[in-house]
Amino acid sequence: MNPYIVGILVPLVIAFLYKNSKSTKKRGVPVDVGGEPGYAIRNARFPTLLETAWEGVSTLAQLFEMACKKHGHNHLLGTRKLISKDTEVSADGRSFEKLHLGEYEWLTYGQVFEKVCNFASGLAHLGTRSEERVAIFADTRAEWFIALQGCFRRNVSVVTIYASLGEEALCYSLNEVLSLSLSLVNAPIRRIDIYPKHIRIDTEVTTVICGAKELKKLAEVSGQLETVKCVICLDDEIPSSASEMVQSGRWRVVSIVDVEKLGRENPVDAALPLSADVAVIMYTSGSTGQPKGVIMTHGNVLAVVSSVRTIVTGLEDKDVYLAFLPLAHILEIAAENLIAGVGSAIGYGTPMTLTDTSNKIKKGTKGDATVLRPTVMAAVPAILDRVQDGVWKKVDAKGGLTKKLFDFAYARRISAINGSWFGARGIELLLWNFVVFRKVQAVLGGRIRFLLSGGAPLSGDTQRFINICLGAPICQGYGLTETCAGGTFSEVDDPSVGRVGNPVPCSYIKLIDWPEGGYLTSNSPMPRGEIVIGGPNVTVGYFKNEAKTKEVYKVDERGMRWFYTGDVGQFHADGCLEIIDRKKDIVKLQHGEYVSLGKVEAVLVASPYVENIMLHADPFHNYCVALVVVAQSALKELASKKGIAFTDFAELCEKEEIVKELQASLLKAAKAARLEKFEIPAKIKLLSDPWTPETGLVTAALKLKREAARMAFSEELSKLYQS
Repeated sequence: MNPYIVGILVPLVIAFLYKNSKSTKKRGVPVDVGGEPGYAIRNARFPTLLETAWEGVSTLAQLFEMACKKHGHNHLLGTRKLISKDTEVSADGRSFEKLHLGEYEWLTYGQVFEKVCNFASGLAHLGTRSEERVAIFADTRAEWFIALQGCFRRNVSVVTIYASLGEEALCYSLNEVLSLSLSLVNAPIRRIDIYPKHIRIDTEVTTVICGAKELKKLAEVSGQLETVKCVICLDDEIPSSASEMVQSGRWRVVSIVDVEKLGRENPVDAALPLSADVAVIMYTSGSTGQPKGVIMTHGNVLAVVSSVRTIVTGLEDKDVYLAFLPLAHILEIAAENLIAGVGSAIGYGTPMTLTDTSNKIKKGTKGDATVLRPTVMAAVPAILDRVQDGVWKKVDAKGGLTKKLFDFAYARRISAINGSWFGARGIELLLWNFVVFRKVQAVLGGRIRFLLSGGAPLSGDTQRFINICLGAPICQGYGLTETCAGGTFSEVDDPSVGRVGNPVPCSYIKLIDWPEGGYLTSNSPMPRGEIVIGGPNVTVGYFKNEAKTKEVYKVDERGMRWFYTGDVGQFHADGCLEIIDRKKDIVKLQHGEYVSLGKVEAVLVASPYVENIMLHADPFHNYCVALVVVAQSALKELASKKGIAFTDFAELCEKEEIVKELQASLLKAAKAARLEKFEIPAKIKLLSDPWTPETGLVTAALKLKREAARMAFSEELSKLYQS
């Protein structure tokens, strides 16, 4: 046979076989489980549920101590040095803080372990006993992690509270854990059985760990916090408002440095926890009402950490992780414990200093990612969407040959990912990465080899964009605070989008019928139903909320604990899960049509003019309306192109021609996703002010707080239906 023909045919045959083998790979397989009838799937590689990936390790405290002994000289925690802090005033008179940050300064595993031991001893000398609770109310930083591990070393449970909580939610969370103890039985127990019928946590929280910024918030609501006796400040500077509390004798305020010094001078033996001891009481972000305290044991969290360890290939002590998500969120706690467990380095940053163009970075200086050059990151979709939007805007602004080259390279990579034999691979892929995508990769340091997205659904477009431009797999996970963020996780060799992967090794995923919504496990071609998660990662329940615990947690006849998520999903043939609905988000319109609010919002937010959106459906009307938080830069650019004059942005949002343009953009996104006519908002209200956690309209994880938004804009929603 002609060698040229062989040279063409052999690669084609190999590509065909490779493509076929990937498409038929089983990632999840059916499993026999107890409890309510349904269709259950487990991880195809693990016939039994995984509890730990490290021999002899059953708690987070053990994992951390083992890692410190093994990797003592490696870098563990890095923090950027503050060089200067300036204030810039914009044209409209608003002031913005700008930071000039230097290089990362590192603590080794050995140094961190010494600090943790000292902090643990100091905590004991301050009067905190094992099995008590300490609240941490601070932004993500190295001291947060040190305090966490110090508490674990003394078997002290940590109550996590988002640093961005408003006054009402802050008081609610703190008062719930600082006030009366949970008492469902008459006698205390040392630890919590993983599948308990009764729980008692009988010690009050009197100690709060926080930064100087959060200490100011505490001082402002001090009159409502009767049981606080001691505050450990993660900063040296104590705000004057807190000093007044000290002088009055109500609080003792001490810095973390002083606590470590106290412990160094008065060492106390460790009181290490057991697997069933409570590690964390984590308050949910409160997207569906007041925050709920989820009780997590060491075994719960370790099961998820261990599962991710088996999924993220090649994770080792040479990796560098950029930490900027809230440590009050289980996704970040699990990630940092995993990174520390394998001997990798953790460099701390913030969402406002992440890149060279981030809001708080002084012009001409470098963002966290550029300096750290991480290899691994965890992010939420909102952050990744911003990265994508920023890149597209730069490409469009340059135009000409640069834009044509970028568009061509992007199309070639899309073609390859979609399975075309003639898409960009091999040498051509290396060429495009070097010529075109290298500058995009530099935005996050240029060394990213793995990205995890969690906390909310990630759009297929963003997933594709990040995967192509960064040249690294971006894996989407699905889980809840109640399951320690564990549920499903897409594998690195799974190129699909719109799905959340197969079950993690510590979880069974079961779908049960929801006849009212029309979702049944007997549906064809894919079984559908409410998602129920079982396994060692399923938490104990809600703190001081027995009624809600009984509503969503069930223990089957085999002793397996299940959590009923309220989400609706469907299984693909390879055992991967797709989230398709949410029970609480479904509203029945006047003529009987059902509208899934969250599903429609996820579609409409794809419009370039939309920063956030809330769809509203009223059972007494036959159409929907929407509140649209507009993307300021995109809308101003549209006004410039259309020649629309305006004096301020709020005025622009009221202009009829702008509203029509926005409606057309939403319609385009809706049609692309094949939404039904009744699902598309007939009327919209444009909002000029962004929704931030401080406004109380979104959570710290940037999820919509639907009820809060509905109440805040009740008048606007009424007018939309009346007009």
